[in-house]
Amino acid sequence: MSPPPVVVVNAVGLTARLLDHAPRFRALADAGWVRSLHEVAPAVTCTAQASLLTGRPPQDHGIVGNGWLFRDTREVRFWQQSSALVQAEPIYTTARRMARERGRSFRAAKLFWWFNQGADVEISVTPKPYYGADGGKVFGVSGTPEPLCGRLEAEIGKFPFHTFWGPNAGLPCTEWIAQAAADVLERDRPDLTLVYLPHLDYEPQRRGPSGCDMVRLTAELDAAAAPLLDRARALGARVWIVSEYGHCDVSRPVALNCVLRRAGLLTVRNGPFGETLDTFESRAFAVCDHQLAHVYVSRAGDVDRVRDVLAQEPGVDRVFAGAERGEIGLDHDRSGEIVVLSEPDAWFAYPYWLDDAVAPDFARTVDIHRKPGYDPCELFFDPTLLWPKGRAVRRLIQKKLGFRTLFDVIPLDPTLVRGSHGLPARDPLDKPVLIADGPPPSTGELLETTDFHALLLNALVSD
Repeated sequence: MSPPPVVVVNAVGLTARLLDHAPRFRALADAGWVRSLHEVAPAVTCTAQASLLTGRPPQDHGIVGNGWLFRDTREVRFWQQSSALVQAEPIYTTARRMARERGRSFRAAKLFWWFNQGADVEISVTPKPYYGADGGKVFGVSGTPEPLCGRLEAEIGKFPFHTFWGPNAGLPCTEWIAQAAADVLERDRPDLTLVYLPHLDYEPQRRGPSGCDMVRLTAELDAAAAPLLDRARALGARVWIVSEYGHCDVSRPVALNCVLRRAGLLTVRNGPFGETLDTFESRAFAVCDHQLAHVYVSRAGDVDRVRDVLAQEPGVDRVFAGAERGEIGLDHDRSGEIVVLSEPDAWFAYPYWLDDAVAPDFARTVDIHRKPGYDPCELFFDPTLLWPKGRAVRRLIQKKLGFRTLFDVIPLDPTLVRGSHGLPARDPLDKPVLIADGPPPSTGELLETTDFHALLLNALVSD
């Protein structure tokens, strides 16, 4: 007999503190077991997911953040989807090989988890816009097998991409993903189904966990997952819940690139569309990613100076250079020569310009691939605009009429951001959680994020 199928719900942002406000998740915990997870560094989406799926720290799997400097082209790239970037074997590949050794088949579905393109799975769905030669962009999803996305959108409706990220990010995308996962589970019956539900990742970043209604948001996530949980129960599938990190309140944005520029270490290129970061001429620049930054230093002789400059900046907690990066699991070629951690109430903002009048045109837009750092300001409409939503509608009309236009509705004020993540939470109640069934681990109340891999693998292939 093959083991029962397993559905893994990545409920990003879920913590033990919130669990009692999610009755369906709470029931799973009561019927099985729950543990808090010690976060990897940085505790951000791409790094956490890679560690969950490989059981390795980032200095082994190479996903050192949501983005990093690609040294051969000197380009900073965020939110890449190629599975080939992960330099360790993922669990679905390992489980398939082990199942075959036992004379069994194994099929996996990966729905909205990162590094989905080219992944070694039979079923996948991932957000993937279409980009036109005229600079236009049309939202869409991509996946395998080829008819799958068309089938899902015909039955559920178009994926609400505008609610997956940006000022309108919210519940509809999570509801759509959960319904799509229920459909896949019913029709395709994979042995492993990985589902990413992002609802708790939006308001806690905008307002901070103490500034938003976490009870309501958690209940909304729990309710949105109901179709998937009900379908799993009807089919006899096991359901595990895991999260990547919890959020914390922040009050201080720290603009590391502006610090480096004032020190004469960062260089920009002036142009008709504002200033752009010159990664070739800069002696040092920071790739900011929530509460951690990778600082790339072109000349080995500058490392000590850059380290001293950054260590003195208010809001900076710790600075690691060279082999010291191994202390937090980030001694990898993709990491910056220096890795910087913020203080708990601070976070790192990517801007490198010293005057908003010369900010690049993409700074006022949602443009996750062009910005050389993570920008949570994209979760807001610019409050200085008289009617920002009306401005967005006008830009959309202009675009549909064939005019080139810029959706310039995003603020440049990082003090609007009141929540972040990336550092290990000090209180175990604020750490990510794992809810599972079967024999509980013999270790204590706190597991490592990397422990998830072995526990899930055992559930997938045990006799």
